[in-house]
Amino acid sequence: MSQEVTRIRDLSKQQVRSGFAAWLGWMFDGLDMHLYTLVATPFVASLLLTTTSDPNVSAKSSIIQAAFLVGWAFGGAFFGRIGDVLGRRKALLFTILTYACFTGLSAFAQTWWQLMLCRFLAALGIGGEWAVGASLLVETWPKSWRPWMAAILQTAVNVGVMLACFAGFLLKEDESNRLIFLVGILPALLTLWIRKAVPETEEWEAAKGQAKPPGLMALFGPKVRGVTWRVLIICAVSLTAHWAFIFWQQRHVRSLPEFALATDAVKNNVAVQSLFWMMFGSVIGNFVCGGLAKKFGYRNVIAFMFAAYAASMTLCFSSEWSYQATLWWFALIGVCQGVFGLFTMCLPPLFPTMLRTTGAGFCYNFGRIVAAGGTVFFGLFSSVGDFRHALLYAGFLFIPAAFIALLLPSEKEEEI
Repeated sequence: MSQEVTRIRDLSKQQVRSGFAAWLGWMFDGLDMHLYTLVATPFVASLLLTTTSDPNVSAKSSIIQAAFLVGWAFGGAFFGRIGDVLGRRKALLFTILTYACFTGLSAFAQTWWQLMLCRFLAALGIGGEWAVGASLLVETWPKSWRPWMAAILQTAVNVGVMLACFAGFLLKEDESNRLIFLVGILPALLTLWIRKAVPETEEWEAAKGQAKPPGLMALFGPKVRGVTWRVLIICAVSLTAHWAFIFWQQRHVRSLPEFALATDAVKNNVAVQSLFWMMFGSVIGNFVCGGLAKKFGYRNVIAFMFAAYAASMTLCFSSEWSYQATLWWFALIGVCQGVFGLFTMCLPPLFPTMLRTTGAGFCYNFGRIVAAGGTVFFGLFSSVGDFRHALLYAGFLFIPAAFIALLLPSEKEEEI
């Protein structure tokens, strides 16, 4: 692959197809991962045959989300290994089929634990797709394009979330809690095209012939463990704060005083709108982070945006705001979320080629396990009906993440 490509029309068919496949995979990632957060409260309440104000609904819905995040972590490690052993293309197929099938099956859950199982299994594919897709692009696209690629790929996730919001708007109240999950089957159709059109990467093919893929413990070998531990800590801390916000902000919006007497339909609508505003801000943030990374480097921008994320959550949740003001704060927080798009391109090159999807998948998604515990903790920590203080304290976790991010290797030290 030439590193001197400067125009879109100079890209090869392999590069274009790989980029399109990864973008669509990321888009459907965003769709399937956020379908549950839109309907978690009313759907779990219906499964428990109770009202949405029942504290048991908060407990069970947070456990389901925790199981999802744990599955995401295991999926990143498992399919990361599959990607190093069987190749990027085959692993990408398996990940998409996994999350599409089990997201669709969530629609048929009759108990809360059946829904939890479906979400766990769907998350295996979602976590794996990130690691495989990232390595696919790192090995096929020009290095100089990576900051913008990161922005475009993260935007695909935002578009997927917006599609989930659109599905929530289209489905009627009595249908949306269950039927919305059937929308998640659509990604399975993508695999038909990937199987025929997307080739394996030349870099993986060359590396495969030279050596056997190392095992997971190689991440903790003398040459790699320093980076491994730093990335693990950064991901664990930042993703705990991020997912505590992603999940519980829906309950925060629903519990605002101005909606105290509102119907469930109205509360569902405002929850969808708040998520849409966040994704709008995130799309802008993806390109802001990409442009800053191009000029100042990945690690400096990651540290800065984590600090900005902490400041935004502090300002948002340290005071009581109206719904309209909250939407503006959520848009600003969404801008800060663009930082996670940088991980797509900056983490895989930190690891050797035959350890690339294993390393990126394991380190990034291991943070989901810690985040799973954090999601439950901050939900139980909050007062009944008031999630503002829990979200305020969750935002403080971005501060240590910012400091540790400054310890990451600079771009010149990365092994490509």
